[in-house]
Amino acid sequence: MASPRDGLEAVETKDSAGRRGSSGVEVVFPSDPDVPAPLCPHGPTLLFVKVSQGKEETRRFYACSACRDRKDCNFFQWEDEKLSEARLAAREAYNRRCQPPLSQRQCVERYLKLIELPLTQRKFCQRCQQLLLPDEWERHHEHQVMGDISITQLRRPSQLLYPLENKKANAQYLFADRSCQFLVDLLSTLGFRRVLCVGTPRLHELIMLTASGDKKSNIKSLLLDIDFRYSQFYMEDSFCHYNMFNHHFFDGKAALEVCRTFLQEDEGEGVIMVADPPFGGLVEPLAVTFKKLIAMWKEGQSQDDSHKELPIFWIFPYFFESRICQFFPSFCMLDYQVDYDNHALYKHGKTGRKQSPVRIFTNIPPKKIILPTEEGYRFCPLCQRYVSLENQHCEHCNSCTSKDGRKWNHCFLCKKCVKPSWIHCSICSHCALPGHSCEGSKDGCFICGELGHKRSTCPNISTSKRANKAVRKQKQRKSNKMKMETTKGQSMNHTSVTRKKKRRKRVHQYLCS
Repeated sequence: MASPRDGLEAVETKDSAGRRGSSGVEVVFPSDPDVPAPLCPHGPTLLFVKVSQGKEETRRFYACSACRDRKDCNFFQWEDEKLSEARLAAREAYNRRCQPPLSQRQCVERYLKLIELPLTQRKFCQRCQQLLLPDEWERHHEHQVMGDISITQLRRPSQLLYPLENKKANAQYLFADRSCQFLVDLLSTLGFRRVLCVGTPRLHELIMLTASGDKKSNIKSLLLDIDFRYSQFYMEDSFCHYNMFNHHFFDGKAALEVCRTFLQEDEGEGVIMVADPPFGGLVEPLAVTFKKLIAMWKEGQSQDDSHKELPIFWIFPYFFESRICQFFPSFCMLDYQVDYDNHALYKHGKTGRKQSPVRIFTNIPPKKIILPTEEGYRFCPLCQRYVSLENQHCEHCNSCTSKDGRKWNHCFLCKKCVKPSWIHCSICSHCALPGHSCEGSKDGCFICGELGHKRSTCPNISTSKRANKAVRKQKQRKSNKMKMETTKGQSMNHTSVTRKKKRRKRVHQYLCS
C-alpha cells in the first residue's frame, strides 16, 4: 500500500459521489525552527501534510526533502512517532553508509595526485564513475575504463560523468552549449565577477574553463550540487556537496564557510546566484533555501546597503510564474527559452507547444538583459524588455502577454490574454481548452479554492484549523466510545460463557449421579 508521501504533487481524485476534487501533499514549515527534523541520507527531512477535499489529514509526517518516491529514499516517519534508541541507532548507521566513501578533502588529494601523472596513467572508470590512481587499476580491470584522460577532459566533468536521470529524485538535465554560452556572455556583460552556481554544473565548468583560457576574464564560480561525483574534479573553494531543498551542506561547517566567504567577498558586490533546480521539486522549500542564501549574503552588507537585493537567475518552467512571484514579488520572467542537451522536449527552435517551457526568473531589470536577435528575440519599446518574435504587445493588457512563445489572443470576457488553443466557456465563465471538464479540479488553495494563493498562506487557515480540530476531537470521542462498548461487550460475553460452562457441568454431574 502506498504511503501518503508517494507523490508530492497535487492530484485529481473522485469522491464517493463521483465528483472530482483536489488532493495532494504540501510542505509544512514548523513554527519552531529550533526543533531539529529527523535526518535521512539527504540531510534534514521536511514536514509534510496530506490535504484532501480542503481538509488536512490528522497526522503530519517527515519525508526526504530531495526524493519524491520512496523507491529512491524510503525515509518515512510520523511527526508524533516515538522511536526506540535501537531504531535511532540503526537509522544513524544507515545514513552513514549512504554517504560518499571519500570526503571532499580526500577527493582533492586524489585529484592533485592524478594531474601530476603522465597522460597514459590518467584513467577513469565509467562503471564506477570514478577517477583511478595506479594502485586502483587492478580492482577495476574487468570494468569499462577510459585512458589518457587529458586536462581538458578533467575540466569538463559533465562530459565524463553519466547524467543522473531519475525524474523524481535528482533529474540532471544539462544546459545545451547555446544556453550555457548565452548565460556566460550575459553574466560578463552585466559585470558580475562571481557566480554562485546552484545545481548548474555545466555553467560552472564553462565559467572555470573561460577563466583559465582567457586572462581578461576575472569571473569566479562556486558550484553547490547534490551530485557528490563532482567533488573528484574541483578544489574545496569551488565545489560544495549541497542539497538545495533543505539548505544542507554535507561537509558541515567548513563547506558552509566556503559559501559564506564567497557570497560576502568584496562586501557582497559583483555576485549573482544562478539556480537550476529539478523541475519536479516543490517551489516552497526552494524559496526558503534561496532566502537563506540571500540572508547569508546580506550578513556581509553594510547598514547603508540594506535595501539591496542579491541578483538571482532562477531557471524554471514558465507555468510556475505565479508561485515564484508569490515568494519573490520583485521577480519577472524573461522570454528566453533555456534548452538542454539530454532532454528530448526542452529544445530551442521548435514551434508551437513543442518549444522549451523553461525560462529565467530574475530580479534584475529586464531592460538590462539583451536577448539574441539572431534567435528571434526583439525589443518591445512599450514593455521596455526583449520578447520572443511572436509575443505581440496587447493594447488592452498593455503588455506582451505570451508565456510560451506563441501569439496569445485577448478575451474581452476574461479581460486578459489566453493561449490560442483556448476558448471562453460560458459554464465556467473563463477560458479553457475545448472539451474540458467544467467540474475539473482547481489548481488553487485547498481551503477556500482561490487561485491566488496556497493553503499555507490562506487567510481562512485559522478557521479551517479550528474546524479540523473539532472534527478530530469528535472522531476521537467516537473512537473511545466504540472501544468502551467493545470492551464491555467482550466482558459480558465472557461472563455468559462462564455461566453456561458451569450449568453444563452441573447437568453432567446430575446425570452421572
